[in-house]
Amino acid sequence: MKYTSASFTGIGVALVTPFEHSGNIDYGALARLVHYVSQPGGADFLVVAGSTGEAATLNTLEKEQLLQACIRFNGGKLPLVFGLGGNDTAKQVRLLSETDWEGVDAVLSVSPAYNKPTQAGIIAHFTAIADKCPVPVILYNVPGRTASNMSAETTLALAQHPNIIGIKEASGNLEQCIAIAAAKPKDFLLISGDDLLTLPMIAIGAAGVISVMGNAIPVQFSGMVRNALKGNFTEASHDLYSMVGLNSLMYEEGNPAGVKAALEIAGICEAGLRLPLTEASEGLKRKIKDALAVVGVFAGEKAGVSR
Repeated sequence: MKYTSASFTGIGVALVTPFEHSGNIDYGALARLVHYVSQPGGADFLVVAGSTGEAATLNTLEKEQLLQACIRFNGGKLPLVFGLGGNDTAKQVRLLSETDWEGVDAVLSVSPAYNKPTQAGIIAHFTAIADKCPVPVILYNVPGRTASNMSAETTLALAQHPNIIGIKEASGNLEQCIAIAAAKPKDFLLISGDDLLTLPMIAIGAAGVISVMGNAIPVQFSGMVRNALKGNFTEASHDLYSMVGLNSLMYEEGNPAGVKAALEIAGICEAGLRLPLTEASEGLKRKIKDALAVVGVFAGEKAGVSR
């Protein structure tokens, strides 16, 4: 699929990686998940092997197998984004040449974690990746995970690179997002990285969201995003209000524990995670089940899937 600005507008779902009790990837559950989120009225594009997909605990072979499985299950229906990022620039550049890019429409690359690079270092890192990447690059700024923030100035500098097409902004800093929206190139995509801030982000010029909740409630969340993109902010606000309670539960015991619990309740996959993350508590699962009822998801048969 040839990239256009519309390819990554609307709701992208940051897919969880389902696991069997053994800890291996559950490909049957993955197929159900891909079909569920891409149902009519659901996701506009898919993101594989991101933070919500527990990429930090997947080895290189597992990431390759996960990607190929998602490509098969998607069948070219939706644009597909592959998460590829890390704090060793040379390793990431090397992986670009070792990856099969057939069926992949873009890369989501997170800002380096742990080393805490300067803004100049972040620019050099992403420039090296974008220079070698055979598909377009979407930047990912998430200071809560990386311990360093990409400033608006850094994002705008990188936006000039012909192979960098947008940013998933999860800083939670609306002032920073406004600065990006005000000065970015016309076709550069500002994408919300925070479900709850999607509405105000669209109001300032964001193209949509890469969503966690979209795994569990793809149609409901997409409805909110599409209302907002059409300028129907009253309707979108009502949609959002019904999801506020569920959103807070998604992170009460860490992501993706909450959304995997929701998917288990919805009949899509098991709630298990890989250590050091742990499965949601029974108390949290009960609260999530009640919150799902508010937005119309109750059990597997009502989610339109079968186990």
